[in-house]
Amino acid sequence: MPTRFSGATRRSSTGFRERSNLKELDEVDVIAKQRDMIASALQAAVDRCAAEGVLQVGPVHEIHLEAPRSKEHGHLATNLALVLGSEAGLPPRKVAELLVDKLDLEEAAVRRVEIAGPGFINFHLSQDWWGKLLAVVLAKGPRYGRRTAKNPQKIQLEFVSANPTGPMNVVNARAAAVGDCLARLLAAVGEDVSKEFYVNDSGNQADQFARSLEARFRQLLGEDAKIPPDGYPGEYVLDVAKELFDEHPELVKMSPEERLEFFQQQGLDRMVEWQRRDLEAFGVTFDVWFRERDLHQAGQVEAVVRELQKRGHIYEEDGALWFRSTAYGDDKDRVLVRSDGQPTYLAADIAYHRNKYGRGFDRVIDIWGPDHHGYIARMKAAVQALGRKEDDLEVIILQLVNLLRGGQQVRMSKRTGTFVGMAELVEEVGRDAARFFFLMRSPESHLDFDLDLAQEQSADNPVYYVQYAHARICSILRQAEERGIALPGPEGIDADLLATDHEEELLKCLVAFPREVEAAALRREPHRIAHYVQELASLFHSFYTHCRVIGEEEELQAARLTLVMGVQTVLSNALELLGVSAPEVM
Repeated sequence: MPTRFSGATRRSSTGFRERSNLKELDEVDVIAKQRDMIASALQAAVDRCAAEGVLQVGPVHEIHLEAPRSKEHGHLATNLALVLGSEAGLPPRKVAELLVDKLDLEEAAVRRVEIAGPGFINFHLSQDWWGKLLAVVLAKGPRYGRRTAKNPQKIQLEFVSANPTGPMNVVNARAAAVGDCLARLLAAVGEDVSKEFYVNDSGNQADQFARSLEARFRQLLGEDAKIPPDGYPGEYVLDVAKELFDEHPELVKMSPEERLEFFQQQGLDRMVEWQRRDLEAFGVTFDVWFRERDLHQAGQVEAVVRELQKRGHIYEEDGALWFRSTAYGDDKDRVLVRSDGQPTYLAADIAYHRNKYGRGFDRVIDIWGPDHHGYIARMKAAVQALGRKEDDLEVIILQLVNLLRGGQQVRMSKRTGTFVGMAELVEEVGRDAARFFFLMRSPESHLDFDLDLAQEQSADNPVYYVQYAHARICSILRQAEERGIALPGPEGIDADLLATDHEEELLKCLVAFPREVEAAALRREPHRIAHYVQELASLFHSFYTHCRVIGEEEELQAARLTLVMGVQTVLSNALELLGVSAPEVM
């Protein structure tokens, strides 16, 4: 395991003797601090130019500092001069010259400032700053990339929520990977997150599943029973019927009506437990499993209809009760209670979301499949009709998955019983590969999952490539331990020695990690972390090829070992956010 600098001297699991006086750095993010210092210096330069009358501009509300792609453009760059140029009536390069002339960077770790292109201002940081960066990475250890929010939101994240009429399939698996990773990201930026699975155990599908179980049960008794036309013919239904047959011999003595009622509850409960086991094997757990039937039994569906009536959002037409959703942007009004008195699925969903907000959540995030895209407007309308803001409900649409084997699509269909299940996928390619592959594309993009590639042990397999980088670092540290190499704390290294392109690119990538985590969480883009960790692994493998670590002159060896440990820390932290393991040996 990687060694961690915690502010005290201790012996790590690799046998290294750690010594560090970096407790104060564990509380200070020097990365953000450096950006803030440069931004403050730029703001002061604008104020000086304005006071002297050489720059006529209004207040500057935000100064952007980004890491340029090219090393030649420095470590941080700003487009401030381009933003102010049109307002000041001056060429951006002239604005940049005025600002640079007034810059006071005495407190910042900047060794050179230059103007580039149409007016970008580039900042080249001193090597000493990279040493401070490594100190922060190693001091924070597993906390690097995480932060504490001053005013955390209470967020409910609902995902998967598959019908309890079959095992988890690969589409459910993608939803599970995306939802679980997003929950980890939101927690990493300090939000209070609760993960929830909504069990749709009421309505017609529950009845059809019970009738399918009844048919399978009668078949076990030797009867010529047929699966209902709208039922579930999969072999798993027979498996459930056999389990219930063995555990409940009294079923034989029940009437068909009594047996159907039993199957409607016990059969669905059995499937929910099956789903729970599949998800846990995939590394996904939920804080709450919410049952739709509880909503109905508690009268919450009727209660939400009454509330909407009191608020003036319900009218009657043709014997049915309609929700006036067009008042909130929907393309047409929606039926909540049919003319026969039965509530629609929409009524139950509105009651469910009313229940969510009643539990004190500030924001609700739902992850739905592509067939629910048209459902968004009506649910947002319902949320507003209940007195909430439109943005209090956020919906992420997750696109479908194509499984490929030998370049050919593997077909799946729950109705015909030929779908590929989550458990089968995990058994074939492994949990780590499955999760990583599901997280490589944005949720709104279709995903082609190459089963053959996911099982390759080569650099072409992205998860293998990333995990091998971590295992390779562990091997380096073991070699150092075996040779009795004492590893100094990062305050004892000479950061000026980390001057090759490969080392600087690694350091820049380590700097970017906290911002990548924040962006992935706030933009709901878990795939950013999968892309980031692939880039970091690629940079490390290139560094390893071109830069010897063990066997170099003592000071350079110490600096590179410290850099390697920083990379190991960030690789481990990023893989943890993805829910993927960081192996020490491969």
